[in-house]
Amino acid sequence: MSASREKQTRQEQASAGWIDPKTVREAQQRKQERRSNILYGVIGIVFAVAVVATIVWRSNIIPKMSTAATIDGEKYTAAEVNFHYQTVYQNTVNNLYSYGMLSYSGLDTTSSLKEQTVSSMGAMMTGATEGETWHDFFLEQALEQMAAVQAALKAAKEEGFTYPAGVQAQYDDSIASLEAAAKASNLSVSQYLKNSFGASMSKGVYEAQFLRLLQYDAYTSAYEDGLTYSDSEITAAYDADPNSYDKAAYEYVTISGAAESTQDDEGNTVEPTEEESAAKEAAKAAADQILAGFQAGGKLETLAGDNSYSNVEAGTYSSSTLGDWVFDSARKAGDSAVLESGSDYLVAVFHDRFREEYNTVDVRHILVSLGTATLFEGDEGYEEEQAQLKADAKAKADELLAQWQSGDATEESFAALAMQESADGSKYDGGLYTQIYNGWAVEAFNDWCFDASRKPGDTAVVETEYGAHVMYFVGEDLPRWQAQVVSDLKSADYNEWAESLPADSTITRSDFGMKFVG
Repeated sequence: MSASREKQTRQEQASAGWIDPKTVREAQQRKQERRSNILYGVIGIVFAVAVVATIVWRSNIIPKMSTAATIDGEKYTAAEVNFHYQTVYQNTVNNLYSYGMLSYSGLDTTSSLKEQTVSSMGAMMTGATEGETWHDFFLEQALEQMAAVQAALKAAKEEGFTYPAGVQAQYDDSIASLEAAAKASNLSVSQYLKNSFGASMSKGVYEAQFLRLLQYDAYTSAYEDGLTYSDSEITAAYDADPNSYDKAAYEYVTISGAAESTQDDEGNTVEPTEEESAAKEAAKAAADQILAGFQAGGKLETLAGDNSYSNVEAGTYSSSTLGDWVFDSARKAGDSAVLESGSDYLVAVFHDRFREEYNTVDVRHILVSLGTATLFEGDEGYEEEQAQLKADAKAKADELLAQWQSGDATEESFAALAMQESADGSKYDGGLYTQIYNGWAVEAFNDWCFDASRKPGDTAVVETEYGAHVMYFVGEDLPRWQAQVVSDLKSADYNEWAESLPADSTITRSDFGMKFVG
């Protein structure tokens, strides 16, 4: 993944209300959705029995204004800490849920986090410490996130860093979306935010902290994008781990040697029965026969018969019996062998090992997404409606391309139009995608990008299942293998730098203000 596409991912995450500095490089390329209604336990505080105190409590002035944490002398209210606490919490929940691991983590989203301790499985999945409360874990993560954001914004100010126009554009779009979501829920923006972040949250606090996250993203992304490496550094990194970047061409047949079971009624592994041993011996004999046929001049696919046959043209390394054999440095074209893999046998034939030398490409695009359908597949008129939606998107894309062509028709003006009109998350970078590799995008998009006749400045409207794309070809970039190496070098250096941001920060907590967090 190129740096700019990872930057887009972080922007999409930020627009949903969270950025976690410790996991920002591992964020998934998908929209993160924040729950619109988060349950909170009631925080019991004993106040002096006075009318003024009661009014203050009910109006949430105390939790809003109470200092909950101080980071290097800068004070943060409970509401501000709660903003980060809830975003980190939802980050974790969303990630666990997306991998289908939430139920295994032991994190109960319906119970108080202060009363739940982290299990060994939860610790393994999240990096929390076994035995601590989930509340303490999320609070620590939130404070680290706040310290990182503060340190980055301070550095940006000292350097005179200029935030790109995309920051304000994304902020404006996100606030407009927030207001629309609140209206659709028949709630005020203030109440909508309270449902999401707790009673202490206000529109002002949300807007200020959200803008800080966008600025943090812009500054740290600029740092990452600015990392460069010499040819010798790239070569050294490749030589240190060629298996991570090389591809291989090979084919293989899988002959199953599994019998019905190697477990007893209670699920315990037992010694193989005579039947199971016979099945594996038969598989070995069949594999030897296929190998002999291949070495005598036969085609492996034909010899496979009813067994599973696979032809891999550009396979990546994996730590397995087959992977280790294929990527063995001693492997030569034409090598063949029978490999034992668990209860199965593989007949493998090696053809080639290579680096992907073709150049990646940089493009800008404006996505005109399909309109909202009213019919479902199978309904009468569904195909006609889909055809009309596609035609409408194509017409709008043609109109945008003509609009751009009627102006100065530069890459800069295309980027400005993308920021204004695109429905894709890359809009805040002017529709830019860098170091696209063959196969990264859907077929029509991919084929246009890698057309052999493509040259800088080329434009077109390309239709895909996502809508119509107004394309602008920026040019070729690094060879694919070099782009992968550089991406990994940037990832390592960025992680080290990002984690160092809050390393020297002094964080103090206020016991009173912290009672309103979580």
